Amino acid sequence: MNLFESLETHEHEQLVFCSDKESGLKAIIAIHSTTLGPSLGGCRMWPYENEEAALKDVLRLSRGMTYKAAVAGLNLGGGKAVIIGDSKTMKNETLFRSFGRFVQSLGGRYITAEDVGTSVHDMEWVSCETNFVTGIHQERGGSGDPSPVTALGVFFGIKAALKWKSGSDSFAGKRVVVQGLGQVGQSLVTRLVEAGAKVVAADIFEGNIKKAVAANPSIEIINPDAVYSTPCDIFVPCALGGVVNDDTIDKLRCGIVAGSANNVLADEDKHSVALQKKDILYIPDFVISAGGLINVANELQGYRRQQALDQASGIYDIVMQILKIAEVENTTTQKASMTLAERRIAQLGHIKKKFIGVPLGKRMC
Repeated sequence: MNLFESLETHEHEQLVFCSDKESGLKAIIAIHSTTLGPSLGGCRMWPYENEEAALKDVLRLSRGMTYKAAVAGLNLGGGKAVIIGDSKTMKNETLFRSFGRFVQSLGGRYITAEDVGTSVHDMEWVSCETNFVTGIHQERGGSGDPSPVTALGVFFGIKAALKWKSGSDSFAGKRVVVQGLGQVGQSLVTRLVEAGAKVVAADIFEGNIKKAVAANPSIEIINPDAVYSTPCDIFVPCALGGVVNDDTIDKLRCGIVAGSANNVLADEDKHSVALQKKDILYIPDFVISAGGLINVANELQGYRRQQALDQASGIYDIVMQILKIAEVENTTTQKASMTLAERRIAQLGHIKKKFIGVPLGKRMC
């Protein structure tokens, strides 16, 4: 893989490889854009098949964070980090503190947070070495686990999709298939059940299934391979990305696809068009899952829970705005979402080019 060609293709600003033999740390930090502000994005820990797979993932994820922040109206850029390793067996204090020192070395260009395979506790270790970390415990002035706020945003995003598709945003009697019962998936399932939806769910981990059923005994559990072909009103991917692809798209029996998984579409252009042709309304993941980013972003100004919840609920209005753009411009919801983000980046990027002086004591270069 040609690294600089990859960076230019995805329009990234910076790529950082982090290695610490003693702790076992092998990590990559990708900064996609800092036009709107410092890049913020979670740190994922995953046993990638190889380093190229990890690089491909971090490049896609960091780019997605730029668009997520812009669409959500946040003054943040897009970044992401991945740690190569098994989160169930390889976690240790030294590894995360070593990662924290690499984050600190970037001087605030990248702010980290928890993600798949990492937790609030892991971010506590990271915070021992850097100030540029969010998602720490509320007792320490942080926001804690962002999953409930992510789930809230997804819930309201789906409500908007329902309103657009059927004229009503009520979940009563709607059949919803949820793929993935991690922290976001479980929180979302609870909201859906409380709203009157008939929830069908699947997960590859038995422990997640047991927790979900214990919290919501009415849900139906199916085999993970059956999620695509199960007839439903809404398919909600809350696991890993790329699940809407050449192999699965023809199996879908739903009216709406909307979930928290990053990069739901294996090919953004190709598969967004394919869903549109099947009359399946797709709500892009970087729009609907912005609640988690909104939650941790609130830490930067002093965390206020209600403000974060109110902003995440506002994803309903953002989705409606995107659907109107798609209708007026006769395009896919994927392109409409990116258009909305790119317009904001361009408008504010123009303002940021204006020279506003140098603080006293600073040298002008």
